[in-house]
Amino acid sequence: MDFDLTPDQRDLQQRARDLAQNVFAARAPEIDKTEEYPWDNAKALNEAGFMGMTIPKEYGGQGRSFLDAVLVIEQMAMVCGVTARIVVESNMGAISTVMRYGTEEQKRMAAEVIFSRADKPAICITEPEAGSAATEMTTRADKCGDKWVINGKKHWITGAGVSWLHLIFARAFDEDGTELGIGGFLAMRDETPGLRIGNREPTMGLRGIPEAEVICEDMEVPANALVESPSGFKRGFADLMNAYNTQRVGAGTIALGIAAGAYDHALNYALKREQFGRPIAEFQGLQWMLVDMDSQVEAARALIYKAAASAEKSNMGFPDVKLAAQAKIVASEMAIKVTNDALQVYGAAGYSRRNPIERMVRDGRMFTIGGGTAQILRTVVASQILGQKLPQTRDGYLKLAQREAADKASNAAK
Repeated sequence: MDFDLTPDQRDLQQRARDLAQNVFAARAPEIDKTEEYPWDNAKALNEAGFMGMTIPKEYGGQGRSFLDAVLVIEQMAMVCGVTARIVVESNMGAISTVMRYGTEEQKRMAAEVIFSRADKPAICITEPEAGSAATEMTTRADKCGDKWVINGKKHWITGAGVSWLHLIFARAFDEDGTELGIGGFLAMRDETPGLRIGNREPTMGLRGIPEAEVICEDMEVPANALVESPSGFKRGFADLMNAYNTQRVGAGTIALGIAAGAYDHALNYALKREQFGRPIAEFQGLQWMLVDMDSQVEAARALIYKAAASAEKSNMGFPDVKLAAQAKIVASEMAIKVTNDALQVYGAAGYSRRNPIERMVRDGRMFTIGGGTAQILRTVVASQILGQKLPQTRDGYLKLAQREAADKASNAAK
């Protein structure tokens, strides 16, 4: 696959790099220190055309590809992981779901919110007792005439308290109490009755964007707030979750950018820092570390770009499930290794909060957890590469064992 960028993509990448390096880099330490959401950065991103890039032109967007968005996200993450997350959320995840499965009214409303408010929509899936096992969610949506009444608590919701538009997943029930399946419902902060923001988590990294509870207490949304795939409730959750592959690629890209930024810092420091009368870059041990860091970043970048580009060939318009999961696994685990090695190159100076490497180590640690843990994503990949080659249930194993025993008995009797 050819990843040579077009002139337009190179221009996009350069514009993103200029904004990141000239404006956002200086702001990043203060964002981390104050733990306040960078509204100025969000506004600047919106004015630069980096929010809602993937929204089709008929709804006010640029109709850009997910690979285009990845190019911007990577540049932002090299200096500020929080700002990169804003780009992800305004181009992937919840907005991807709405643009693929929403009604015309829902699409126009979601796009208008992003462009008029510089909003990063929040996708609300995780619950206190339903993290990786998302289908065990207990948030409940009951159909009541021409509205849905939703009750439940979501946890670890990125942007809760600053996001305006929310896509809330809940287990839906018909008016007679029949369970229909899991659906996604659109709700607006400060406008939807019964929607409130709960406690915020004091996080290790990415401190400028809140991770908090979203609480639904007899929250009422109109019937047309339901985002429904053509498969209806039967396969609707699986279809809606396909849009989450974009989020995984976005998360992996932030990890990639953080690692690439940390590597650049380490390389420049190694060339300038002198010990024993010469730059430490001349010592073979550090050279090997730098080579490994560079190689790991390049490998992760290739996977991320491939995963993002796969959406162009998909009938669904989303990145391939397997590629998205693999890209996030590799990029997130690489980011932990590379940022820690970068800190090691700096030595004691890297351990200081005056140095951006310390922040990058903390920020990069998030991505083997959020958006699908590395362990769960390995299970996703296994299901793709093994397919029907393995029995999926205990009964399946028993039937397979019985069949093998019968075959052996038949062969012995011959």
